[in-house]
Amino acid sequence: MRNRDFFYSVVWNLLLITAGSCIFAVSLKSLATPQQFVPGGVFGFASLIYYKTGWLDTGTLNLLLNIPIFLFGYFKISKRFVLYSLYATVLTSVLFSLTNFTIPIHNQLYAAVAAGALSGFGAGIVLRSVGSNGGMDIVSIHLMQKYNIGVGKTSFAYNLVLYLITATYMNPDVVVASIIMVFITSATVEYTLSLFNQRKVVFIISQDAEAISNRIMKELHRGATILKGYGAYTRTERNVLMSVINNIQLKKLEEIVFTTDPNALFIVENTFSVIGTGFGQRKRY
Repeated sequence: MRNRDFFYSVVWNLLLITAGSCIFAVSLKSLATPQQFVPGGVFGFASLIYYKTGWLDTGTLNLLLNIPIFLFGYFKISKRFVLYSLYATVLTSVLFSLTNFTIPIHNQLYAAVAAGALSGFGAGIVLRSVGSNGGMDIVSIHLMQKYNIGVGKTSFAYNLVLYLITATYMNPDVVVASIIMVFITSATVEYTLSLFNQRKVVFIISQDAEAISNRIMKELHRGATILKGYGAYTRTERNVLMSVINNIQLKKLEEIVFTTDPNALFIVENTFSVIGTGFGQRKRY
């Protein structure tokens, strides 16, 4: 219960959003803007308007474009989610407007890679809170909750339209570099979100499944489940042991298995979504 309370605490969420928004805003202003890159999402649309019209500035335009989206999120998701997301959007826009330095990377490709990596890391930190970066994140989360449409699919569809529009107004080299930046941003966001959540699902086929499960519970303090299997060749019943552990415990588990049964079959799979006691908890927006 204490972990749950901490996860939803105002201080923790504001800390995540503040740190992530700072990284996101500074990386776009110091790396992407000097190259006239168009980021993804609503911020990208605001950037495109600014590049072509010079009206207001990207930060202010981003705030204005987000107003109807926040109203949508207020009624469709939750008040708390919208307030945290509003804080993230306002902070990002203000920091973007106040940042007045550039990182001296002149090569367009290098700048796209650096901007994508830094902005993705910042956006990922924000998404680890119970808020978001605003804009299309709000729409994506609603569609995921309502229709189980993946966040990545919604983002891809929106950005596809955005870059088709961008291609009619801007240099093709800049458009391609912007797409590279957004691709790296998306990959970095996913990595940041899974950085502390990656788990291993382990299946162990052994004649000594009972002994191995006892050692897992005693030495690793993890649970295990014994499944009933049936050998296709031998036609004999076998116990299949399943357990979920973290990366650090994997080598220790391997040692437990093969010191107990040298003939065991040890199968490991990566997983990023484990919800339950001792692992992650379902995020409630």
